[in-house]
Amino acid sequence: MGNKNDELRKKRNKPQRYYDYGLLAVIIFLCCFGLIMVYSSSSYAAQIKTGDSLFYLKKQGFALILGIICMFLVSKIDYHKFAKLAVLAYILAIVLMILVNFTPLGIEYNGKKRWFGFGSTSLFQAAEAVKVALILSLASLVNKFSKKIDMWKVQLLIFAIQAPLIYLVLDNNLSSGIILFGIVFLVLFVASRKKARFIIAVAAVAAAAVFITVFSDKIIELHILKEYQLERILVWKNPTAYALEGGHQVLQGLYAIGSGGLFGKGLGESMQKLGFVPEAQNDMIFSIICEELGLFGAICVILLFLFMIWRFVVIANNAPDLFGAMLVVGIMSHIALQVILNIAVVTNTIPNTGITLPFISYGGTSVVFLMMEMGAALSVSNSIKYER
Repeated sequence: MGNKNDELRKKRNKPQRYYDYGLLAVIIFLCCFGLIMVYSSSSYAAQIKTGDSLFYLKKQGFALILGIICMFLVSKIDYHKFAKLAVLAYILAIVLMILVNFTPLGIEYNGKKRWFGFGSTSLFQAAEAVKVALILSLASLVNKFSKKIDMWKVQLLIFAIQAPLIYLVLDNNLSSGIILFGIVFLVLFVASRKKARFIIAVAAVAAAAVFITVFSDKIIELHILKEYQLERILVWKNPTAYALEGGHQVLQGLYAIGSGGLFGKGLGESMQKLGFVPEAQNDMIFSIICEELGLFGAICVILLFLFMIWRFVVIANNAPDLFGAMLVVGIMSHIALQVILNIAVVTNTIPNTGITLPFISYGGTSVVFLMMEMGAALSVSNSIKYER
């Protein structure tokens, strides 16, 4: 009888594993909503181009199924094993970007070599794989230098290690390069107890942005920036003056947002997706959400992302160790930056940088690697223990 009581007592006192079903629920909801919006925004264009209105939906659906499988497989792996792969992931990411930038394995699309593939067959967008590798290596480095992480020399060293990877991505993909830089900055900001230097850095970047905006004419004369970068700044400042060039997409997106009103025209009733907004299912899908579901729908989408960010914060705060916490912070930084920048681009708050809306925009590579990141976050959550 005593043995049975002891066994029952041990079972009651045994730490129970936590699993963040709230995060899982919002991931599944956003992915399903993304499929609906991909079909709504792309059916007309798909019918015209391919004769199949479900063309983009089928491709996105297949990628999502693959992504969900990857997410659940990764979530079942002890996240500590990811730390052992950090160096290998970093090296493979460097090799991948070199192959994409400087060999025939890099496939050019819209004037940019961003895809890895063979011949005319593109396999995946290289920058999406690099984001995962950078988050892994960054979390590993912060964990390794945890006792000296407040020293500015150590922070510069960590950034210097990631700099070659960021540079290789920046060469052909400005938006992804900005996101990679932002992930490094935010992870170091969270890891460090000395915040003043980061605040000064943000202020300096803001001042530089204001300077570029005010003195853009002088910058153009000095040829400091590349031609396409200057064009984006000019379009951002006055899209109506460049309506036949880069300003067309921006203006049509703003028309879509404005015409949606409070509750929108109704799901599937967008006019701007009928050839007015180029490739509406990609970077500009948020404008179609605003047109069809209105301000109410747009706010609901933003609230869902905020809920996701909150779940990441909860997991990071309760992670068993620093590596797990920094891994989740890196993933959170990626999602937060991409959402903020996408919405800022669509509303013309910042110049167009070609950033997709996570889980919602069309893009098989993006959704697969995002789901792998979600699997890693769920793996950390599953390692959290609590007493009954």
